[in-house]
Amino acid sequence: MTASATNAAFYDPYDVELNADPYPMFKRLRDEQPLYYNETHDFYAMTRYDDVNAGLLDKDTYSSARGAILELIKANIPIPPGVLIFEDPPVHDIHRRLLSRMFTPRKIAALEDRIRQFCADSLDPIVGTGRLDFVADIGAQMPMRTIGLLLGIPEQDQEAIRDFANDQMRTEEGRPMKAASEGLTGGDLFAAYIDWRAEHPADDIMTELLTVEFEDADGKYRHLTREELLTYVNVVSGAGNETTTRLIGWAGKVLAEHPDQRKALVEDPRLIPNAVEELLRFEPPAPHVARYVTRDTEVHGRVVPEGSVMMMIIGAANRDERHFAPDGDIFDIHRPTRPHLSFSAGTHYCLGSALARLEGRIALEEILRRFPEWEVDLSAARLSPTSTVRGWESMPATTR
Repeated sequence: MTASATNAAFYDPYDVELNADPYPMFKRLRDEQPLYYNETHDFYAMTRYDDVNAGLLDKDTYSSARGAILELIKANIPIPPGVLIFEDPPVHDIHRRLLSRMFTPRKIAALEDRIRQFCADSLDPIVGTGRLDFVADIGAQMPMRTIGLLLGIPEQDQEAIRDFANDQMRTEEGRPMKAASEGLTGGDLFAAYIDWRAEHPADDIMTELLTVEFEDADGKYRHLTREELLTYVNVVSGAGNETTTRLIGWAGKVLAEHPDQRKALVEDPRLIPNAVEELLRFEPPAPHVARYVTRDTEVHGRVVPEGSVMMMIIGAANRDERHFAPDGDIFDIHRPTRPHLSFSAGTHYCLGSALARLEGRIALEEILRRFPEWEVDLSAARLSPTSTVRGWESMPATTR
């Protein structure tokens, strides 16, 4: 199908109204322009599952070294060492191996009781009040405390650290992120904690990063530099807070809109892990990721020139009916499990995916145990103003 010039499909990642519900436009792009070009912002985009998956796997053609966000790639600013998501192999592989030691299955599983207690601490005080904000009351609390525990951030400082990490991704409505013009921070806020941990080691990520010795890309055995340490901790803090917060906000909205499926989860909590996967597929907190095109490449019969920016629209790929038959736009907790792209794929598959799944499962178990029914107040809900993460600043609900 070929659209006319007057009604051609158009996607602008900074369009606030469009991003309130981008899925009808995503479907048009998949059907009409599987390789899309936006002249206003000068980027290409892929929207079909097979194309996006292949693009994420092709690290040689689609590079992360200039960033994974449209405005950062365009700005061509220096990337601090240690920003895993903004690196290519072999440097990326070295840094990833270091951090992966902190996210082993054993270490993640050992967090379950603490995460459950964090949820209880957030939810128990509001039982009987008739109200619940899925973001303010739990989504912005439990992930913050979990990542603070992992890093070794004192509880009294965790809110400030969370807000700092979140502010780095905030934008004015309809505008690119500030870091594109101001540069990326290396995480100086964490310097005092690193100095403290150097003198007072503990069982946390910060201590492990301080003491680990590794072989770098030049074949030299060494410790992480101070700049690398600051950046590492900054990256873990931001990634560990924002996306899980948005996942919980989406759970409140989507399950309110599908009360029969919510009831099924209450009656059989064994369905919750699959429901978490379906929520991640249906409303991915990170709806797109960008790459720098390193060489001329052909996509759907057209040449994408070297030096272009290619946006992989994960939110569109996750609903592609070619992969998620018969209809990817339907939310279904009973959907047979197929791989989605909410945690990316290949080299940059999310290191924290197991933690996010664990947090999502426990949060839903504890919410549904206390609040089996609720109605959201969308008139009071607020979408988060960021061009990189799509989710809610608040999702208030009445409970019964």
